[in-house]
This record gives sequence, structure tokens and C-alpha cells, in this order.
Amino acid sequence: MIPTGDFLALSAVLFAIGAVGVLVRRNVLVALMSVELMLNAANLTLLAFSRERADAAGQGLAFLTIAVAAAEASVGLAIVVAVFRTRRTVGLDEARLLRDP
Repeated sequence: MIPTGDFLALSAVLFAIGAVGVLVRRNVLVALMSVELMLNAANLTLLAFSRERADAAGQGLAFLTIAVAAAEASVGLAIVVAVFRTRRTVGLDEARLLRDP
């Protein structure tokens, strides 16, 4: 059986990769994917502790988090498409201004 520490280490690495992706990259799509990676790292942590304690509460919370992440991704992609139609770019620097060009 795989120890819980291995799951937590993998979760920490995934969260760090996601955080670096949000902070370093200037593309909105890459930032959204990085946020999704961070949410999945949190889900992995929830599931690791749920497995260790033999409790289904962590699994239910992870399932809820997956549903919220799906809604966040769909709304985020709709906003990206709307910004791309008006500004013809998906860069974070150009999308910061919400007023008309």
C-alpha cells in the first residue's frame, strides 16, 4: 500500500507547479489550467486523508470541488472568449483593463 506521505508530496509538487504557472505565465488559458491543477492537488490531499482515516467525507468534498472546478472552467472560458472577441488577445496584461479599447 502506498503511504499517505507520498500522496501529500505529489500533491505539494502539483500545487507548486500550478502556483508557478499562475504567477509566471501571461496567458489566460495557461493561468486557468494552472488553477485547475491547483484544485486537483487539493483534491488529491483530501482523498489521501480520506483514505487514511477511512472516512467518506473527504471524498464527498472532493466531488463537490470537482463540480465547482467544472463550473469555474466553463465560466472562465466564456470570459476568455468574450475578451478575445473584443481585444483579439488572450494575454493577461491586455485583459486587465475592462474598459473599452
